[in-house]
Amino acid sequence: MTDFDPATFSSYGPKEFAKLVKSTPDKKIAEVMSGELRGKVLDEVFSRMPSLFRAEKAGNTNAVLHWNITGGPDGSSDTYEVVIENGACTVNSTPEREPKLTLTLGPVEFLKIVAGAANPAMMFMTGKLKAKGDLGLAANIPNLFDIPKG
Repeated sequence: MTDFDPATFSSYGPKEFAKLVKSTPDKKIAEVMSGELRGKVLDEVFSRMPSLFRAEKAGNTNAVLHWNITGGPDGSSDTYEVVIENGACTVNSTPEREPKLTLTLGPVEFLKIVAGAANPAMMFMTGKLKAKGDLGLAANIPNLFDIPKG
């Protein structure tokens, strides 16, 4: 399973997806994520977030997060909104609310983080991940989601 083909992502479970991201060269991920299949990949990843949300770890967390993924076709970016509210997680492909936290990162870094193949704190310290807003919330994100380990 080393063919990074977005057409088959929906058939992969979180662990298989994590293994795929780990085994795919960054150059290939960047190539796919700068092309016409980018939206399909991002939609698939974000559509899974509510099912990977750990409400028992959220406590009374109520927050709006914007994920700004750069590196799209012609230098474009995509912003997805993740809302954690009343013990539930919802996702919007078009931001509708003011964020408590905005995370900006490239597509390779994004996929590595959601696949458990990268350390978000290290990416933040090296400038590959930018966070604006509630940094405490940023540090807690890995606790709020069941991030697969490939």
